[in-house]
Amino acid sequence: MLNCLIVDDEPLAREGISNYVREIDFLTLKGTCENPVELMKVLGEHRVDLIFLDVQMPKMNGIDFLKIVQNPPMVILTTAYPSYALEGFQLNVLDYLLKPITFDRFFKAANKANDYHRLVTRSSDHEIQKPASDADYFFIKSGSKYEKIHLDDILYIQGMQNYVVIYTRKSKYMTLLYLKNLEENLDSKSFIRVHKSYIVSVSKIEGIEGNELFIQSHRVPISRNYREQVIQQVVNKKLWIK
Repeated sequence: MLNCLIVDDEPLAREGISNYVREIDFLTLKGTCENPVELMKVLGEHRVDLIFLDVQMPKMNGIDFLKIVQNPPMVILTTAYPSYALEGFQLNVLDYLLKPITFDRFFKAANKANDYHRLVTRSSDHEIQKPASDADYFFIKSGSKYEKIHLDDILYIQGMQNYVVIYTRKSKYMTLLYLKNLEENLDSKSFIRVHKSYIVSVSKIEGIEGNELFIQSHRVPISRNYREQVIQQVVNKKLWIK
């Protein structure tokens, strides 16, 4: 069950979304607010999983709220202005609903929130089993299943907010982990950080060009802050020159 709030300065908009919420059995309406200032007070008093947030409102608009709040709940923007879509997704909103909102579109967005919430909840015991020094595998929890990950199968790992995607030779696995947690448990001689969002297996790197490295059919970005270290560790020690 998701506890949700509706934030909109228009009474008719609040009423319409409230009616939609009542039609969906996994949503519980905890209240409505006219602006983000009221929202901040409610967040301090109640557990909230999901916010349906308008953009243009008095006192503070929805985008400004997302820029200043720390660790907000899941957010679905509800607005009549499509121009805010890119900025909203850059601020990690879960979905973007354009008014007038149909129930079908609202239901799809709510289901997306429910799926993401279940992923996070099922993986709440997200500590990685730290491998022994001679171990060649570890376990993660992906959904409801414990997956065995062989170190030699890993191509690279991508960090995405509070979860990671581990790409292997045959598949990819999503788990609730911070990239930093994985980095601390991986051998620094075998795995290297190449970007704030990427760790790669050194032995799987097939080439480097510009600010990208190549692993099988994948292209992984190298950030400017890590490039010198990558070249030193991956290329210089194995570089044959005249």
